[in-house]
Amino acid sequence: MGLIRTVSLMMLAIFIISCNQTKCANKNKTIININKTMTNPDTATFGMGCFWCSEAIFQNLNGVISVASGYSGGTLKDPTYKEVCTGNTGHAEVIQVIYDTSKISFQELLEVFWTSHDPTTLNRQGADVGTQYRSVVFYRSESQKALAESIKHKLQQEKIYPSPIATEITAFINFYKAENYHQDYFNLHGEEPYCSHVIAPKVEKFKKIFKDRLKK
Repeated sequence: MGLIRTVSLMMLAIFIISCNQTKCANKNKTIININKTMTNPDTATFGMGCFWCSEAIFQNLNGVISVASGYSGGTLKDPTYKEVCTGNTGHAEVIQVIYDTSKISFQELLEVFWTSHDPTTLNRQGADVGTQYRSVVFYRSESQKALAESIKHKLQQEKIYPSPIATEITAFINFYKAENYHQDYFNLHGEEPYCSHVIAPKVEKFKKIFKDRLKK
């Protein structure tokens, strides 16, 4: 399925609501590293609003080895969720995706990225407002940068979205893993009202669009 058609279908199908998180807590301050023993690993870092929702989506993709929720792009070292909540650290809520390039490409990850949130709202996803919820691709190589910029330009030219795309494409600098209670949140707390009423419908719609790319 081509990128433009996929995005068009997703824009019609997906009901975009981002996480409105209210709890803040301390965390183990950890920076994720790639396991060098993996076969053909690479890493992608995306910000697309609430990382609970983003993590739940990307975990389902065949070829994705792991997904971690965290913070990137800011100036504060080892930030806590409470600090990032202020919107003053420069960090965005992100997911760090480690994937097997022999099974899934960066382009395919970008396709999921742009079809699973609203990239036209500046510093906002649904009810979540602030720079920490911005749409952003943190590229780790010139090839990732070129591909992200090319697809963004194509989406703009095709006028897939009713408004200009606000997604930032910026160089990766840091990633700080979020508190443990944020990790694998949907899988561990699926019975909670927010998970069942907000995240679950988004995941199901994603699965319908990308059914040929899901883990068995």
